[in-house]
Amino acid sequence: MTRVAAVDCGTNSIRLLVADLDPATGAFKELDRRMRIVRLGQGVDRTGRLAPEALERTFAACREYADVIRSLDASRVRFVATSASRDAENRDEFVRGVVDILGVEPEVVTGDQEAAFSFTGATRELTASGLDTPYLVTDIGGGSTELVIGTGEVSAARSVDIGCVRMTERHLVRDGVVTDPPTAEQIAAIRADVDTALTLAEESVPLASARTLVGLAGSVTTVAGIVLGLPEYDPAAIHHARVSLDQVREVTDRLVHSTHAEREAIPVMHPGRVDVITAGAVILQAVMERSGATEVVVSEHDILDGICWSLVPDDTV
Repeated sequence: MTRVAAVDCGTNSIRLLVADLDPATGAFKELDRRMRIVRLGQGVDRTGRLAPEALERTFAACREYADVIRSLDASRVRFVATSASRDAENRDEFVRGVVDILGVEPEVVTGDQEAAFSFTGATRELTASGLDTPYLVTDIGGGSTELVIGTGEVSAARSVDIGCVRMTERHLVRDGVVTDPPTAEQIAAIRADVDTALTLAEESVPLASARTLVGLAGSVTTVAGIVLGLPEYDPAAIHHARVSLDQVREVTDRLVHSTHAEREAIPVMHPGRVDVITAGAVILQAVMERSGATEVVVSEHDILDGICWSLVPDDTV
């Protein structure tokens, strides 16, 4: 077994996975998986820069993760940074901080690379599931959404700038405060941006040709947890849950008409998602409607798992 560690630093959250991989059998044993909401992309859409307080929140999480990686003695570490750090003018400051703390340089990957990691992580274990292919993997992040289609491997992918944080900051914030609840005009503006982005994505990715939609990341898993009526966030219950389009529409409508306090009181809601979940649900509903999917298969395995597998040389798998 090879012990590896993967860090995924996105616009809203930073996550760690330490796992043992067996290159000969393809076995995967998870040792530690954790997530911190750090909102690295705070204000990036407006200012083009990473805010000092956002950097410090991120570096604090990195220090925690460094302790975990050392204690578990991972032999290989890969740190992937996504949308927010791609967009920021001062990304060099972010890179220096990560190197100082973790000893590895963050790779600011392209949207296509991000999509490939997500596809591998989400679909590697689906090959024996009996689900129809091709799969359309939808990874709704804070700054961007990755759309990638394929069967055993990626056939087409596109990253579009319609993440839950970006849409919230662009359309739901007034005078520094999230409108609560949002107006119909604000929701319509989000949907217009999402529809435009999906039209752009369809130039590369034939969304309607997919037979199974697989949904990743916090917006999707939170919507699934709400549908399931879970008393608390339960990854095991959420993983591979099937959520219908009608259920997604129902939850989205509930979120659109809810206040901050009402969303905060939902048992599966992470505090860091209270203000951005509405935009995330709108994005998910739009993807399902555009692709023609009647349900989404929710996966807790995602880009982190794909990054871990990337640390195993191709010729040993």
